[in-house]
Amino acid sequence: MVSKPAPDATRRSEKSRRAIYAAALSLVAEAGYPKTTVEGIAARAGVGKQTIYRWWSSKADVLLEAFLDLAEQTARPAGHDGAGHDGAGHETAGIPDTGDLAADLKAVLRATVDELLDPRFAAPARALTAEGVVDERLGRVLVARLLEPRLQLYVARLRSARDAGHVRPDVDPRIALELFVSPLAQRWLQHTGPITYDYTDTLVDYALYGLAPR
Repeated sequence: MVSKPAPDATRRSEKSRRAIYAAALSLVAEAGYPKTTVEGIAARAGVGKQTIYRWWSSKADVLLEAFLDLAEQTARPAGHDGAGHDGAGHETAGIPDTGDLAADLKAVLRATVDELLDPRFAAPARALTAEGVVDERLGRVLVARLLEPRLQLYVARLRSARDAGHVRPDVDPRIALELFVSPLAQRWLQHTGPITYDYTDTLVDYALYGLAPR
């Protein structure tokens, strides 16, 4: 009698993990964070609740890991391939430095527009971001694990521009990046206007060249 090979536990676990990610993100997008439960995630993923608790301690941990993974998946086709990622889904290599600060910032913001308009990303991002406003712990984790690593890429690029004499020597890069990143985030979150390449290009021009006549 020919013995069958043992099932590959690694592949089975990865398949379950992917199903749990998909279930968590779809549920939070449909029902919102408060109504998403571990039981609901397990049922939609087709796994037992104990499987989820074997890997994560709470629904927040499931959703954060799923969202970080999604951020990595959506960033790649949006044009961030040159940046690279670490194991948590954070970009690591930085914003390209072509010597043209405006062009570099416009390129990465256009990629961000693509990400924000991707329905796979937008619905769970809005749900988690909204919950992070009222749940301080969740909000801090989102900032620390997803937002701040991305902001530090702008810090590094602006610092490089400052060192090259392309911006004023007294400019604080961490404050300066908010001139174009924060308006984009506000418009996306509050639906105050369309999210377009023209919009982010204009933000960069206003941030770098100001509003006064030249």
